[in-house]
Amino acid sequence: MASSSVCLTANGLSTCSSKQNLKKEIYGRHVASSSGLPSLAILSRPISVKASLEQKVHEGRRGFLKLFLGNVGLGLPALVGAKNAYADDESVSSSRMSYSRFLEYLDKDRVTKVDLYENGTIAIVEAISPELGNRLQRVRVQLPGLSQELLQKFREKNIDFAAHSPQEDSGNLLFNLIGNLAFPLLLIGGLFFLSRRSSGGMGGPGGPGSPLAFGQSKAKFQMEPNTGVTFDDVAGVDEAKQDFMEVVEFLKKPERFTAVGARIPKGVLLIGPPGTGKTLLAKAIAGEAGVPFFSISGSEFVEMFVGVGASRVRDLFKKAKENAPCIVFVDEIDAVGRQRGTGIGGGNDEREQTLNQLLTEMDGFEGNTGIIVIAATNRADILDSALLRPGRFDRQVSVDVPDVRGRTEILKVHGSNKKFDGDVSLDVVAMRTPGFSGADLANLLNEAAILAGRRGKTAISPKEIDDSIDRIVAGMEGTVMTDGKSKSLVAYHEVGHAICGTLTPGHDAVQKVTLVPRGQARGLTWFIPADDPTLISKQQLFARIVGGLGGRAAEEVIFGEPEVTTGAAGDLQQITGLAKQMVTTFGMSEIGPWSLMEASAQNGDVIMRMMARNSMSERLAEDIDAAVKQLSDRAYEIALSHIRNNREAIDKIVEVLLEKETMSGEEFRAILAEFVEIPVENRVPPSTPAAVPV
Repeated sequence: MASSSVCLTANGLSTCSSKQNLKKEIYGRHVASSSGLPSLAILSRPISVKASLEQKVHEGRRGFLKLFLGNVGLGLPALVGAKNAYADDESVSSSRMSYSRFLEYLDKDRVTKVDLYENGTIAIVEAISPELGNRLQRVRVQLPGLSQELLQKFREKNIDFAAHSPQEDSGNLLFNLIGNLAFPLLLIGGLFFLSRRSSGGMGGPGGPGSPLAFGQSKAKFQMEPNTGVTFDDVAGVDEAKQDFMEVVEFLKKPERFTAVGARIPKGVLLIGPPGTGKTLLAKAIAGEAGVPFFSISGSEFVEMFVGVGASRVRDLFKKAKENAPCIVFVDEIDAVGRQRGTGIGGGNDEREQTLNQLLTEMDGFEGNTGIIVIAATNRADILDSALLRPGRFDRQVSVDVPDVRGRTEILKVHGSNKKFDGDVSLDVVAMRTPGFSGADLANLLNEAAILAGRRGKTAISPKEIDDSIDRIVAGMEGTVMTDGKSKSLVAYHEVGHAICGTLTPGHDAVQKVTLVPRGQARGLTWFIPADDPTLISKQQLFARIVGGLGGRAAEEVIFGEPEVTTGAAGDLQQITGLAKQMVTTFGMSEIGPWSLMEASAQNGDVIMRMMARNSMSERLAEDIDAAVKQLSDRAYEIALSHIRNNREAIDKIVEVLLEKETMSGEEFRAILAEFVEIPVENRVPPSTPAAVPV
């Protein structure tokens, strides 16, 4: 095959290459300049990739891969910034200059700077090229050797020259080598990582990171649970604690129960409002039982993929059987245990498959000996009936809002690590917080401790506890009003509540009256219940309606009907709802002792409420409205009479309240008793509960 040579010359700078038998010699400098990236390999040996028709196919592919990786590898160091390289500060040309041409440029004073490398055999020359419009060019010159005459000539021409040691070259060559290898290593590492994920990582197929791991349970497992919570830390739910203490005792000493033929419940369902301590009880069981403990949320079973939830249930119970006896705690089980076939369109197939698998695992053909399932929910009304039957959840434990004694015990538990003043009474705090859950009480004491620290105190006083209750119930404290008319109107409004409540038999006692705004309220009147409000009489409910209308009645009597304000909007909403409950739910009206409201009307589902509303006849709806109006009208007349008959006492109390802005219940009753006799059932005994040691 014929051979030929090609020599390209441009602007006095020559680049030559030879080609024989269709062979190509490609220099690294050429490759870098063609890719548009500055090169870092000026001083390295030429990189040649030869390809001929006589080579094998795989050698050709390997050559192409080297060429491709060489291009990317050469460009990568330039992208990350190579500050020590010699030839990337000014887009160095890849052209070379012959030695004779270099001497000619040297004689004509066109050379400005020379850098010598490899013991003076290679020079990087900065020269002014007249062919390029006297622009500065950098070219490479192969020197026959570094002679004294040449150095003397550099000095005569006053040329800046420098010699670079091999150590400097090796650093740049190492950087170039790393740059050349960076991309191949990243490519190989990425392929290896993908292959590991596709094969299941450490655990083989279905291991962590594998698509097959979707079906694995996400339950948190503790072989020896150390939750830091015991039954001593749980208070206010003595009945529920007793049930779980039996479960723990069975796990520790099963022979005591099996000797008489007893069988431990397979499942215990905790039912109660949020914050009452259901999850805390589960932590106490884990800390007391000393057996393996699995904990998972109901929402972790459900995925977007059909069948994943059922697979996770199977995997959970498989692990539980391997560690039996053990406890499985499922929090918020209503996420997966809803009634089947409900909802628009017939329900959710994935959720129902998960529930079916859960039913089978809890009490199916094989059974689950040694596994105790504890579940918690605050929506037991929507759970499937098959899930609630004995054999699955044998016991349903109600964890309700604590009573006065329970609140006192809870306050003792949460106050054990806090410092209190000697005059702090936890009994009084418990009486002032009806309806508070365990979480609410814990938050109350924490807020009181924060306030004490903010005010620079070393112990929590009754003032901090009182302010914390107000903050939790009513909201943040606002700026005290300065407008005389508005402040006076709010004062008469709040005193109207207090007067009507105190003079109506069966009403709770006034705890304090304040003009300090909180939340959306411009003023507040607090009442403290005499006993636990679990059972409320008709007299007490009617007295609350009268007390609620006292503010509106005071505005009308004192300022006149045209001056009635919007301040009673919240009061009217509350007393209307209470009156409607008396008529429809409690049967305390002239209609009779009937429950006129279907259970579905109080359902959380909008469609169920609409159906219940439509099932009521028009005549019955009219009767209900008439009975509600009659209750409200009668209560309002009583409130108006209380305000008209005690105008002198109201003016005196308002005068003191405008001066102090906050009045205690004892001070209020003392002033009122000077003008009118307080009903016997509303009198508060002078003795107050003794302080509880903490």
